[in-house]
Amino acid sequence: MFRALRNFIRGAAKKAEQERPELEEVLGEEGKRIRKAALEKILDELQMELLSADVALPVAEKIVKSVENQLLGKRYERGYKLEQIVETALRNAIMELLSEHRFDFWGFIRNIESKPVVLMFVGVNGTGKTSVIAKLAKACADKGLTTVLAAADTFRAGAIEQISIHAERLGTRIIKHQAGSDPAAVAYDAIEHAKARKRDVVLIDTAGRMQTNRNLMDEMKKIKKVAQPNLIIFVGDALTGSDAIEQAREFDSAVGIDAVILTKIDADAKGGAAISISSEIGKPIIFISNGQGYDNLLEFDPQWMVDRIFSDAD
Repeated sequence: MFRALRNFIRGAAKKAEQERPELEEVLGEEGKRIRKAALEKILDELQMELLSADVALPVAEKIVKSVENQLLGKRYERGYKLEQIVETALRNAIMELLSEHRFDFWGFIRNIESKPVVLMFVGVNGTGKTSVIAKLAKACADKGLTTVLAAADTFRAGAIEQISIHAERLGTRIIKHQAGSDPAAVAYDAIEHAKARKRDVVLIDTAGRMQTNRNLMDEMKKIKKVAQPNLIIFVGDALTGSDAIEQAREFDSAVGIDAVILTKIDADAKGGAAISISSEIGKPIIFISNGQGYDNLLEFDPQWMVDRIFSDAD
């Protein structure tokens, strides 16, 4: 996980370590500090490595600026390696970035008095959106919340079948119509069913043709208007890098997204999308999916992410 990003980062730090004599300024017994000209060289290298790992340019610049602020003119004890100093500053920078947009999902659900809470999921095909809905339904059940699934991706008969299988396995109610029917009507019926049966949460699956498809976006707008969701959640594939960020922007422009769930984190060697997406679109990551099982949905934790980026274990 994040192996390439970790190697990129450590490569920049180790290169600095190899050039140590010309990079450091000894300050007697007090310790050392990095020369300004040398620090600029390290930072240029670091930015290139971040960009190679699919970190968005504005985000890479923000990380590099944070590292610069931490290191420029600062003293450090003689017992520390330059590589350690750079990596610590980088950890702090990424941690600060990932902590910018935080959201207490379960607190949000609990604090809404008028049930059901309506969650609308958007994203292109192939991101694992339907599987994420099933995983979140399982997580809701684990917390004592009852759910209703809405099969509002009526564009593909296979999508209705897929979410129906999940509902059966999880023992939760699903509302579905025939393929080709009005997806907004499916969402409406699911919400009305949840109200009548006093269910806590409605999870609405939606179609996922390319985000540039105007008909798709018009369809999303209609579902939003009818369902009046409490949250619109974008589901993105971490493996697609900058494409995931662009997809999120398109959906946000069309219907306004409130939060992000990233899938396939366990297979993401680069890690650029995971670091960049929240900062780039100004929305919180609330969960990450790191496997195929229903329990492979983790509440997003910046510390967990930073630890994985810098861990030697894959």
